[in-house]
Amino acid sequence: MAAALPEPSLELDLQRARAAVLLAENEGRASDRYLAGHAAALRVAAVVLALRTHPVLGGRASRPRNAWHLLAEVAPELAEWAAFFAAAAAKRDAVRAGATAIVTSREADDLVRDAERFLSVVEQAVGPRWQARTGRALPLPSERVEPAPVRSLHLVGRG
Repeated sequence: MAAALPEPSLELDLQRARAAVLLAENEGRASDRYLAGHAAALRVAAVVLALRTHPVLGGRASRPRNAWHLLAEVAPELAEWAAFFAAAAAKRDAVRAGATAIVTSREADDLVRDAERFLSVVEQAVGPRWQARTGRALPLPSERVEPAPVRSLHLVGRG
């Protein structure tokens, strides 16, 4: 098992993931919601990857890996989620390249809802671990103070 992520970092990472989902929900155009929904799901995956992986120190640098493939490898219980969001990446890339009309409002809303469900699954999975380490429950989404919404999300070069 990887070294423990400091508790404040875990809580902050989860809050950032929740804020990313809220941002995605509030985007006006379907293409923007789709991009932001995928970015939110990547933030959720990053929480798990931070808990389950660690950098190799002093070793040869490996080439970058796809977050969804790595997630399926280090958290097999989330492999279906990883496969789902990996499959959505091709459309995300096309939207990034300017094909904004290929995403319907329904597809965007569904992807954002799926990112929110994915976040809930991860929060439920890490909640008991958090409570064991800190002696307190993870704050519920309604108990969190969210930052003011940001109107645009620049996703250039992110995977």
